[in-house]
Order: sequence, then C-alpha cells, then structure tokens
Amino acid sequence: MTDPAPTGPPPPGAHPRRTSWALVLALLVYALDQVTKVLAVAHLEPGVREPLVGELLQLHLIRNPGAAFSFATGSTWIFTVLAVAVVLAVLWLVRRLRSTGWAFAFGFLLAGAAGNLTDRLVREPGFARGHVVDFLELPRWPIFNVADASICAAAVLIAVLSLRGVNLDGTREQRSARGAGEGSRA
Repeated sequence: MTDPAPTGPPPPGAHPRRTSWALVLALLVYALDQVTKVLAVAHLEPGVREPLVGELLQLHLIRNPGAAFSFATGSTWIFTVLAVAVVLAVLWLVRRLRSTGWAFAFGFLLAGAAGNLTDRLVREPGFARGHVVDFLELPRWPIFNVADASICAAAVLIAVLSLRGVNLDGTREQRSARGAGEGSRA
C-alpha cells in the first residue's frame, strides 16, 4: 500500500520550479556563450575590429589569459580554480531557492562562470590554463563575451536583491522604524 501524495505547502528548502528556472537559464546562456565563441573564432580575424553597431559595439577577437582589463594574465590557473569554486557554490545554493530574482541571478552567474571555465579547461595553451575568447567591444571598456555579460548581470541582480533585503527563500529582511541595523529577521 502506498502513502497518499502529500498536500499543503512545500517543505522548507528548494522550490523545484525556481531551481529549474535557474538551471534552464544557465543552460541557455551557457549555450549562447559557447556558440558565439565558436562563431567568433571561425569568422573573426584576431585583433581586427569589425563594426556591429557602428562605433558603439564592435567585434574584436582576442584571447584573454587574465581577467577584465587583462588583469593577472600570468595567473590563469587561479581564475580556473575560482571559476570551479563559483560553479560548485552556485550549484549548492541553487537547491535552496524560493525566490525568482535569486533564480535569475544564480542562473546568470552559473552560466558566466561555466562559460569562461570551459575556455580555461579546453582552449590553448592547455588544460586549466586556456585563454578565454573575448570578442565584444564597447567604447572605453574591456573586450568581453556573453559569459562576462552574464556575470555582470548576475552582479547587478545580486546587489539589487541584497539591497532590497530579499533572501534566497524569497522572504525579506524587515527593518525597524528606529534603524536599519536593528530587528531584522532572515
């Protein structure tokens, strides 16, 4: 004899739909990142700018061993380790999601970290030292890719959600009338 299906509110923890949203978004953005990098490598000449939207957005293929602004170009392996840590942390945290905003933030963060991690693992000059394919250029901004844009979108969402006091479970921190630092609940 089987037990009847449970009724009532879902148990504390992850909300499968929010977790699914995060993972589906991550897969879609990751796929877009990988496809655009393959197309960029196949169709762009390294170092040559091609206007996409006039001077506003240009295609400019480079291989980046470092981070934004070519920071720490000799430490590619550190970025590989950091990307692995981010991917694992997001996969652990995404199980607790009950907030749509956080689902989008984690979906973007997971896609971006995994997209650039893939480059570091499979591209030249070798495993865990690969250079990231960047090909989008805005005026006075470092050349970037879809994964980088996804990480930036995640950062903005995380900042907004944090400032608004939205927790992973969708609840909001309550602030007392006497001060923002008093009487909050998680």
